[in-house]
Amino acid sequence: MTTATDNGLGVLDGGQLRLLRAIDGVFRRLADGWEAPEFRFPFLMRTADLDRFDYYDNFPHLGLAATRLAPERVAPLLAEASRPLDLVPTEVMEPSGFALPSAACYAVYVDLAGTKLPAEGTTRTTVGTCFRNENHYDGLQRLLGFSMREIVRIAPEEEAKKHLLRAKDAVLALCAELGLDVHLEVATDPFFDKNGGKAKMQRLFPVKEEFVVDGLAIGSVNYHRNFFGERCSIQAGDETAHTSCLAFGLERWVHVLTRRFGTTAAAVAAVEGLG
Repeated sequence: MTTATDNGLGVLDGGQLRLLRAIDGVFRRLADGWEAPEFRFPFLMRTADLDRFDYYDNFPHLGLAATRLAPERVAPLLAEASRPLDLVPTEVMEPSGFALPSAACYAVYVDLAGTKLPAEGTTRTTVGTCFRNENHYDGLQRLLGFSMREIVRIAPEEEAKKHLLRAKDAVLALCAELGLDVHLEVATDPFFDKNGGKAKMQRLFPVKEEFVVDGLAIGSVNYHRNFFGERCSIQAGDETAHTSCLAFGLERWVHVLTRRFGTTAAAVAAVEGLG
């Protein structure tokens, strides 16, 4: 049985973990069909790399830093504090150069920084543990730390857009097979200044659409235009690369599939029985 504190710390039991792995296997098969090799990136990112994407301008409310403690300051704190220690005060923390990322795709762009890809571009997939400092949490529906599978296309503009179309078709077909009542909804673009020209273009070509089941977003398709290509100096042939990605929140899929089929065992059987 899943337990979660009001701090967003959840535990998956054996059945739920099997379901998470089963549905992620479906997503990895999608990636294989799109010739997207799998990469695993570090859990942390450099703050300088996230700042390259205006992360701290756009998401200060979500940001979480990973910092070391100053040992010489910890001992006096422990001598005076009540135990167990509920909060670590900032005065014993060193300035941090590392962050806990809120999306898995950031590491893909950093890894490709300064590269020139083939003219047709490339596709990659990764799964990462992502972290968001939300104002509330709710079981597997909203966690402090959660698993995100992404399939990322880094390519010329038209190829990046084609990835969005095939991704939407694939996810809608998958949801139909599983009997999920899914709606595709336009969401807020997190990467561009809301008052800028690129944000105005969003009305002409949505840059973020979410797959919503019972009011819960279980995945999204995202088009970033050449934002990451410019910031990371990534070329696709002779032009700045455009990027798009398909993202899944794996624990959210566990939640909606368990509700759909009644038990995790029944959900696993349904996922493993997909054609």
